[in-house]
Amino acid sequence: MARDSQAALVALNRFGFGARGGASGDLINAASDPRGFVKAELTRPNGVLLEAPGLQSAPQLGQAVFAYQDQVKQAREAAAKAGAPTEAPLQAPADQRPGPRRNLSLNAVATEIAGQMAEAKPGNNKPADNMAKPDTMQPNAAAPPAAKPAPQPLNVIQKTFRAEALARLQRATLVECGFTERLVVFWSNHFCISASKGELARIWAGAFEREAIRPHVLGRFADMLKAVEQHPAMLFFLDNQQSLGPDSRAGQNRKRGLNENLAREIMELHTLGVGGGYTQDDVTSLARIITGWTFAGRQGQLGAPGSFVFNVNAHQPGPQMLLGKTYEPTGLAQGEAAPADIARHPSTASFIATKFVRHFVADDPPPALVARLRDVFIKTDGDLKALATALVDSDEAWKAPLTKMRSPYDFLVASGRLLARVPEDPGAYLNNLNLLGQPLWSPAGPNGFADTSAAWAAPEGIKLRLDIAAQMGARLGPNIDPLDLLEFAAADAASIETRRTIERAESRQQALALLLMSPEMQRR
Repeated sequence: MARDSQAALVALNRFGFGARGGASGDLINAASDPRGFVKAELTRPNGVLLEAPGLQSAPQLGQAVFAYQDQVKQAREAAAKAGAPTEAPLQAPADQRPGPRRNLSLNAVATEIAGQMAEAKPGNNKPADNMAKPDTMQPNAAAPPAAKPAPQPLNVIQKTFRAEALARLQRATLVECGFTERLVVFWSNHFCISASKGELARIWAGAFEREAIRPHVLGRFADMLKAVEQHPAMLFFLDNQQSLGPDSRAGQNRKRGLNENLAREIMELHTLGVGGGYTQDDVTSLARIITGWTFAGRQGQLGAPGSFVFNVNAHQPGPQMLLGKTYEPTGLAQGEAAPADIARHPSTASFIATKFVRHFVADDPPPALVARLRDVFIKTDGDLKALATALVDSDEAWKAPLTKMRSPYDFLVASGRLLARVPEDPGAYLNNLNLLGQPLWSPAGPNGFADTSAAWAAPEGIKLRLDIAAQMGARLGPNIDPLDLLEFAAADAASIETRRTIERAESRQQALALLLMSPEMQRR
């Protein structure tokens, strides 16, 4: 069978995280049967699950947070009684703070390949304003410099977040093609929470993906929808534990009512989409239907702390009309029936098909492909494996040019794969994701991170990528032949411009940075 390097590049970049370096042979394997190479991962559903030593369930993590919060409270109370000053709040670890923005040195050379990318402005080589000059007089120059305070040990929330991040990054780096991991990233962003919401959200972020997303990536959409909306992380993120039926016992006692956040996002962002045929009355009805969906608190009165529970005392009694259908007052079953029906709504099929094609193929999704995937979604009752298979089988997915900009996460993972660097610590990845505007599991809103090239191809973003590529080149370039890496990444599918630019580089370090910034590494 003839080998097709261009199709192999599409297989690895459009559907996966790019070729791995070293002795993986990914590009050669993909070139023999590009579509079969991608679809092979769909036959291994257990390969989507993520288990690693030390990763715990959401209830276990919830209990850990409650215990940690109790310890902090007790320590503060003890300090107050003793008259000692309370400790200042812990400074966020470096991987939770934006990194420094350094000046760039490769812009002039990078413009040779920047024609196919967003144009970056030349860097400024002047010293940063806040950098002290060597001959500047300093106050108390004779005094020894003050010792830096010892770094605070990570608490259980920070340790858990880093462990979850490392497990995800290692899986993405090691997997053969990466199609199922890309599916995980897509669905996790579609049904996003934000770790910045609070301590519970941060410790639950990885567990949410492991428990609500991964088991259903090759299953049914309705099952994923149920798992997502009942997960404690989503309930906390969208405040459903605060939603009380106005006529429920709890609502009457506390004089509080509905919180429509979860209901609105289920309809607007998770299923039907804007213009999907629902009204504000439908949002209110769904909010009533899912009152009582919450998670057990630290006292464990309703169940194991941190686990999903249905609080009948908070549930709005009576039948509810939603999208023209009456749902009888059957408690938890009423709330489970409504999303199951919404999952089968034609508007949901159209909304999901459009987002799916936009993510994998083009910012402007080909209408014929969207229509085909919509029909597959409807005919298979939301079978997500069938949806992914239909995408890979489509000619449009292979003929469309590789013009979509890789997200920061995709770029960093693809770089690590090509360099054959399996992360042992997530810190560098987390720092760079913050720097590039895509902090892990922490989008700014419930609509997730943007999925178009324009969001990631702004000049400032390109400059920051170049800075990161330059750092990688400086650190690893002396021991790596970038032309060998180009063979691993694209072989004869690499453009003449990219090959010439790398060959003309002044050093291996510069050549590696330019390779990482090439269209073959930045576009999918």
